[in-house]
Amino acid sequence: MSKKLQSTLTTSLTLLDQFQGAIASPSSDISSSTDLSAKDALPLLSAASTTLKSQVTKLSLLTITSPFTPSAVTSVINALNESVLPSLVAAALLVTPAHHTKAFQSEVHVLTQTALNETTALLKEVQAVANKAEDAQKKETGLSQSEKDVVTVAAGRLWDSCDALIDLAAKGVVGFVVRRVEEWRDLVRDAVREIEEWDPDEEGDDFFDDLLSDDGKGKADEDDVEDEDNDDEDTAALHEQKKSALRILKPVAQIYPTITANRLKKTSDSPAIVGKLEALMKYLQQIPGHVDEIAGALYEANTEKSLQYMRKTKDCAVKAVNLSSLPLDVSDPADAPQEKEDKFTTWATTWLKVMDQVSKSVIDATQ
Repeated sequence: MSKKLQSTLTTSLTLLDQFQGAIASPSSDISSSTDLSAKDALPLLSAASTTLKSQVTKLSLLTITSPFTPSAVTSVINALNESVLPSLVAAALLVTPAHHTKAFQSEVHVLTQTALNETTALLKEVQAVANKAEDAQKKETGLSQSEKDVVTVAAGRLWDSCDALIDLAAKGVVGFVVRRVEEWRDLVRDAVREIEEWDPDEEGDDFFDDLLSDDGKGKADEDDVEDEDNDDEDTAALHEQKKSALRILKPVAQIYPTITANRLKKTSDSPAIVGKLEALMKYLQQIPGHVDEIAGALYEANTEKSLQYMRKTKDCAVKAVNLSSLPLDVSDPADAPQEKEDKFTTWATTWLKVMDQVSKSVIDATQ
């Protein structure tokens, strides 16, 4: 390997390690040390990721094409060191919770670290090829197909990580929140469907009774007839509890697509709405976990726990609907002009009334 290429590769790998550390422990205010600000973060992130992908294409082709040309490879890696990688990291560090939400910042940092890791992996493959190149050229042999495949696979992984960053930057904060809300919506829908399909009449323990019985046939006790009356009462109570849970959960499941369509998809990225987005994500993210707890409590015939998590689910849903009853860019609902009210405002008012009535009959009635 030429000394210049070796030095350039060493520099690049050292920089990548330093960049990983910078992403892991971001400065509180990188904008003070640059001419850029948080509003430049996403355009720069997209541009840097696109350029990185382009340079990686050049690098991988130069690496697997015979004869191996150290000067050409060095030129591409120099471009990575001097502008592409620093720009990518600067863009990631310009993404802040105050301007983009904590969740979005975390996503950007994770994806950027993935891109840096994949860049490191590719450069190590380039280094391995460069070490073999001199001997291979003396023997007038090129890389084997398997050796080429290693390089192209590494480049492919890096392309994928660049595409993920480009897509994230294009969709922006609101687009990212929409994707997350849709994921939570699907979790809630699946859990509600599972509860709907659950039949309290089914004997859940027969299989284990058969295994544990002496003769493997699960013989009935002499007092089974007496127990059946109690079982019938318990089963009836479970049916009622299932019905009550669904009365709460079905309206809750409705808020995800409705908020997404009427608020999030009609909102543009702005630091002014970051606080509301943070709060909205907090409430909507908690609901799937609460619904899972309700399902588990129903299966365990634990009425108290089921009601406890129904209350938590209802409270989160009510907070989310109240928060988004007016457009997210309305800073003070109390001073909001009447023309800011829309169809969703009317829907939210109706939904809140229905939820209040249902919770009184299902949750409050048991207190």
